[in-house]
Amino acid sequence: MDCSHIQFCDRKSQVDLSQLQALFQLAAFWAQNRKIADLAEAINNSEPVVSVWNGDQMIGFARATSDGIYRATIWDVVIHPDYQGAGIGRKLIETVLSHPRMNRVERTYLMTTYQQGFYRRIGFQFSNPSTTLVLYNRPLVSSLPAQAMQARD
Repeated sequence: MDCSHIQFCDRKSQVDLSQLQALFQLAAFWAQNRKIADLAEAINNSEPVVSVWNGDQMIGFARATSDGIYRATIWDVVIHPDYQGAGIGRKLIETVLSHPRMNRVERTYLMTTYQQGFYRRIGFQFSNPSTTLVLYNRPLVSSLPAQAMQARD
């Protein structure tokens, strides 16, 4: 596939949220039900944000969060199925990693369910798999006994 016409864009304002939502629904099982408002907030709180375009069609996307020096995490890497296998995913990750918020970071993390081989080919390594912890958001419930809560009031 000739990808010389594919454009990479690192301007958040250029992300078409409707196209991003459609791309996630098509190619990202983990992001099937994301809402436009939530996508906008995630993008607003991420740097860099990179989208990939074939003309006016979004065909790829990734975002990252970073402290700029020690740690970063890459999120939501997705390539339209018609463009997978053409090197666009590799270029997308390289574009994210070359961004000034990312290029000096000591460790960059990412999570993937099925694409470990792809990420290993571009330099990612397995770390200690037993160290991954997840805290799911839930209503805040105090761990203080009821008497202590009343004493605070």
